[in-house]
Amino acid sequence: QVQFVESGGGLVQPGGSLRLSCAASGRSFRIYGMGWYRQTPGKQRELVAGISSGGSTNYADSAKGRFTISRDNAKNMVYLQMNSLKPEDTAVYYCNTGWTTAPMTGYWGQGTQVTVSS
Repeated sequence: QVQFVESGGGLVQPGGSLRLSCAASGRSFRIYGMGWYRQTPGKQRELVAGISSGGSTNYADSAKGRFTISRDNAKNMVYLQMNSLKPEDTAVYYCNTGWTTAPMTGYWGQGTQVTVSS
């Protein structure tokens, strides 16, 4: 089975930065597209950034120019560098397969809380 473990969240001032990490299990990691999702109370989980097995990326409009997704296949890791953070970015962030690969909906991790507040 697969497992996704997110880390790196925390409390940050507006304009600050955070780097989220996702440790993924499984021997098939390299062939999956991966994504970072976020969810706030009352809203559906949304895809913020995605990266294909070949390294192509895409971003939600709200994240373009501020967030960067990357992956290290040798370590089964996915990262999200978040710069110029805004209060609107406050959410629980999750990683999973995504974009070029359908999300594994039965395998959501605990997520990591990002709070942007002054």
